[in-house]
Amino acid sequence: MAYNIVVIAGSLRKDSFSLKIANALTKLAPASLKLEVVTPAGISFFNQDLEGAPPADWLAFRDKLQKSDGVIFVTPEYNRAIPGVLKNAIDVASRPYGKSSFNGKPVGIVSNSPGPLGGVSAAKTLQNILPGIAGPIMQQPEIYLNAVGDAFDAEGNLAKDSLKGVLQAYIDAFAAHVAKHHG
Repeated sequence: MAYNIVVIAGSLRKDSFSLKIANALTKLAPASLKLEVVTPAGISFFNQDLEGAPPADWLAFRDKLQKSDGVIFVTPEYNRAIPGVLKNAIDVASRPYGKSSFNGKPVGIVSNSPGPLGGVSAAKTLQNILPGIAGPIMQQPEIYLNAVGDAFDAEGNLAKDSLKGVLQAYIDAFAAHVAKHHG
């Protein structure tokens, strides 16, 4: 039986590097994982006034996460943090208070950037946000993907061998992380 993993690509851009990385992970995942890639597109803004009768898009997103066995965040870095749309998705999923849809779910964090720092500040932002509303965050290997601008071909397929090896090692370690916490 494969563990169902939701991979949240934290960008709305059609050709985002985060989406391409998330899709690459689905192709590299071992048979023990079944990855489903989602984006924050269509998740309306969090507003606590709506918690009594949450919008359908909130309920659908929460349900998808609740039915999963783990979550991987693939995030770009915007202004030394995660994109606002990703933060909004986290806010929606973590509510109502005490009923976070991430509770107990093993978590992975993959940051990326076409620049030299690999989105490390975005990853650190997630490491600050998630404790208390999520399950165990995989500590090693950490992954901050830099220089991803030339990592994909025109069809969005992974073309950079050095990145493929890094992603393979990461998804294999994440599979072990999930199995450990569900074993």
